[in-house]
Amino acid sequence: MKVVMPFACAALVGAFALPVVAQTRNCAPREAIVDRLTDHFGETRQAMGLGANNAMVEVFASPTSGTWTIIATSAHGITCLVASGQAFETLAEALPTDGSDA
Repeated sequence: MKVVMPFACAALVGAFALPVVAQTRNCAPREAIVDRLTDHFGETRQAMGLGANNAMVEVFASPTSGTWTIIATSAHGITCLVASGQAFETLAEALPTDGSDA
């Protein structure tokens, strides 16, 4: 019980801190973020999916410069930068065959 309590407290604090995190991150309306990624970095959407709380998670990248950016857009239309970097590569790896280590 003593080991579980700190984790439970951390989870509870984390749940209440989520709105604060969104306020301190680089967030703006989606259109403004996408325009900046396109105009300043030459990045286009490479992949997308649904994340927690129905957030749309997208990967933008430039095949020319190799820059990449991951953004998340809430159901309310606010987009936040999640991560960015360099040396983006597109991969199309096959699944491992049965019985082989991945």
